[in-house]
Amino acid sequence: VPRSGQKGFHHRTEINKKIYRIGSGGDTKSASTENDLTEKGITPLGGFPHFGEVNEDWVMLKGCTVGCRKRIITLRKSLLPQVSRRACEKIELKFIDTASKIGHGRFQTSEEKAKFYGGAMQKKARKAAEAEAAAES
Repeated sequence: VPRSGQKGFHHRTEINKKIYRIGSGGDTKSASTENDLTEKGITPLGGFPHFGEVNEDWVMLKGCTVGCRKRIITLRKSLLPQVSRRACEKIELKFIDTASKIGHGRFQTSEEKAKFYGGAMQKKARKAAEAEAAAES
């Protein structure tokens, strides 16, 4: 029951959150699966909105969690043994989407994006470098 003044934040509990994957921050293959062998990290292109890049260890949970993006989540082992069919099923992730979460992301990695655009990205970078050099002199 929520206590007055706390709006229930300190006294509400969510149970039976399923853990899909646990990864380390520096691992460049953390978002690869058996079906998708692309070497990619868990951070999407451009980072997560209002969060940035994931540099530390991370946990992927099923469903949603309440609160803002950087709120600390406390996990503990279940008090009751999980015996239902849903709780005991083996998790097999087929694909983890790492496209940009800002706008309409289509590319999973920056290499894939550069390959699609070909020389256009290199030409754009070269023009920016020339403009910067011209501004300095």
